Amino acid sequence: MAITWIDDGKINFRDQRVFVRVDFNVPLEDDGSGGQKVADDERVRAALPTLNLLLGKGAKLILASHLGRPKGRDASQSLMPVALCLQAHLNTDVIFADDCVGDGVKKQANDLKAGQVLLLENLRYHSGEEKNDDGFARQLAALADVYVNDAFGAAHRAHASTAGMAAFVDKKAGGLLLKKEAETLYGLLKQPKRPFVAILGGAKVSDKIGVLTKLLGKVDKILIGGAMAYTFLAAKGVPVGKSKTESEKLTIAKSVIESAAARNVQLLLPVDHIAATEFKETATPATTSTLGPEQMGLDIGPQTRALFAEALKGAGTVLWNGPMGVFEWDAFGQGTLAVATAVAHCGGFTVVGGGDSVSALNQSGLASKISHVSTGGGASLELLEGQKLPGLLALGYEF
Repeated sequence: MAITWIDDGKINFRDQRVFVRVDFNVPLEDDGSGGQKVADDERVRAALPTLNLLLGKGAKLILASHLGRPKGRDASQSLMPVALCLQAHLNTDVIFADDCVGDGVKKQANDLKAGQVLLLENLRYHSGEEKNDDGFARQLAALADVYVNDAFGAAHRAHASTAGMAAFVDKKAGGLLLKKEAETLYGLLKQPKRPFVAILGGAKVSDKIGVLTKLLGKVDKILIGGAMAYTFLAAKGVPVGKSKTESEKLTIAKSVIESAAARNVQLLLPVDHIAATEFKETATPATTSTLGPEQMGLDIGPQTRALFAEALKGAGTVLWNGPMGVFEWDAFGQGTLAVATAVAHCGGFTVVGGGDSVSALNQSGLASKISHVSTGGGASLELLEGQKLPGLLALGYEF
């Protein structure tokens, strides 16, 4: 790795304006008084090791993030509530800028003293962020003496703050979160402890086909659940009723099944289901091993849970991305909970990624038993597919 990390000792951060690209794209909720507050502060907490290290080294911190997908300035997607949340975690004042570029922001950045923290307003208020506009990237870079990227969740985006501006700052480094994510996920591909088991779920085969293809040459077992499993079952000629399938992906699914067999990779699909006749939270669940023409599978059944749990016993490495069913609905969430429990107790090195999987894991109360919980859904999938992430490339990471 030609990349510099902030804990390498190669950069002196004292009295330097350190621009840190963080991932504060957090959910907001009503605070009860007409304003908003952070509903889930997990991503804020994930940035704290990097921020505390830099503050301890006497840096002047300038923090930047996107939040949501605003079309221009939108008060409902302001980072102001995040500033209050961060302030509580850092136990120090956080200065909030009402923009992320401009003369006013530049003055605030220049006036910072060592140990102070400035949080910029939502980067995506400006179209130049997502367009990776050269002029916008230069404006951001003008705020900084040092550039640090710690936003793994946005590292797969070639945006101004994640890639473009790095070219205009002489000193740059990766943060502790970015380092942990890169080393852990690339470690999975390079030297996994065996047997290596991958569990993939979620709605679409199309979302996971890249990582599926890559993992076929790396893993010993693949367990497939969620709606994407029904495309695979249909490819095998198994009746799937009204279950969600991607007819245009049947050929690809069949190819994956054949490739797994040729490589002696065990590929497990659901053998029973929690089904319903309509896609509703209030739908009556029915356990069945054969889906009728009016039924749709909305979760894996008890036999499949047992099958998957048995497949995970003694695993050396486990990667889990994607829920086993509509886990947000209690009647169709038991399969995902069962997988979370099996992963947590398998005894191997475990990695969980993807927003829904992480959310389900947090609901289960088992997150502390997982070796590594990834903060980036799309970024982790693209990395595991073997793609070169722009956020890492901009820092000089050697793939």
